[in-house]
Amino acid sequence: MTDGDWVGRVDPATARELLLGTIDAVAAAPELSDLARRVADLVTRAMRVDVCFVHVLDDDERGLTLTGATPPFDAQAGRVHLALDEGVSGWVAARREPVVIVEGKLDDPRYRYFPELGGLEFVSMASVPMTSRPTGLAGVINVHTRERHEFDDGDVALLTGIGQLVAGAIHAARLHRQLVHRAQEYEGLVERFVAVQEAERRRIAAEVHDGVTQPVVSLAMHLAAAAEALADGDHAFATRQVATARSLAELAVAETRAALAGLRPPMLDDLGLPEAMQSLATTSVAAGADVTCDVDVSATLPDHVQVAVYRMAQEAMQNVAKHAHAANILLQLRAAGDELVLRVRDDGAGMPTPGVGLDAIRERAELLGGTVSVSSAPGRGTDLLVRLPVA
Repeated sequence: MTDGDWVGRVDPATARELLLGTIDAVAAAPELSDLARRVADLVTRAMRVDVCFVHVLDDDERGLTLTGATPPFDAQAGRVHLALDEGVSGWVAARREPVVIVEGKLDDPRYRYFPELGGLEFVSMASVPMTSRPTGLAGVINVHTRERHEFDDGDVALLTGIGQLVAGAIHAARLHRQLVHRAQEYEGLVERFVAVQEAERRRIAAEVHDGVTQPVVSLAMHLAAAAEALADGDHAFATRQVATARSLAELAVAETRAALAGLRPPMLDDLGLPEAMQSLATTSVAAGADVTCDVDVSATLPDHVQVAVYRMAQEAMQNVAKHAHAANILLQLRAAGDELVLRVRDDGAGMPTPGVGLDAIRERAELLGGTVSVSSAPGRGTDLLVRLPVA
């Protein structure tokens, strides 16, 4: 773009000043709201317009949010939202085309009146998309004047150039915000994982102490008593002590197996995941319930995924057995594209409040990058849906 392209009210020197000011604002790498506010201020002063609004594309790319504006409208930043194709800004965002309205905007079908933005105060406006080639649409810049003004090609070109400069910075700020959010989520997951891990260690330690250690200690005592009895020639007493020791040894073995089962379900090793789910469906619900088990997973899943899926299904089925009083239950596990979908649905009493069991399911799912959704209503049952990504 050459100086001869600036044929509007903005002279080349002012245009260069505006561009340099925008570059400085972008290079400062401020927060998104600060960047939008500074750009609105620069555009307002350089183009001698009455107000500038900077609308930024939402993260879901379905709408725009006012992020920066000329005072006093900067107080509305973050409060004004519009969908794509809603209002002039939505129209510009949806089509990536500029719009100039010199007068009669109330008669323009694209225009939407925002009382909080003082729309009736302004007569002429220009709206351009903020886009860049590598990142696409970032938002829309609007300028308004209280008196009639002919925004020409030079004005539109200048605003478009500003928009291109700002677009990349907006995308960078958005990515930075998302990275920070994901880092915070990851830290939270790590904290919950450590807490779950420590709780699991305490549970195993308690099971070993209460279920394994005590029988073994008693076993040693009875064997010692048997040895003393044999030394004294009391074979009858020694025989009774050995019999008791044998019972304690069997109890210790059973408790050890139970503790190991808490670490990894033996059914997964003995039967595999599909058959283990079938067994779970028939053994973990209250008598009289009609259980349908639908498992369709052909791919071999990593061991940690199998354990997590089985534990989540086990927890969900136990919740149904304890609280739902359901007549019909569906336990379903299916591979759907790049997702593994676990579903437990019942027609019971519904879930009044989320419990510890649901929290455990959510934590397991989140550790695998998955999501959990629950639909429940009193007397209408509960539908638990777990989605896990499959690499």
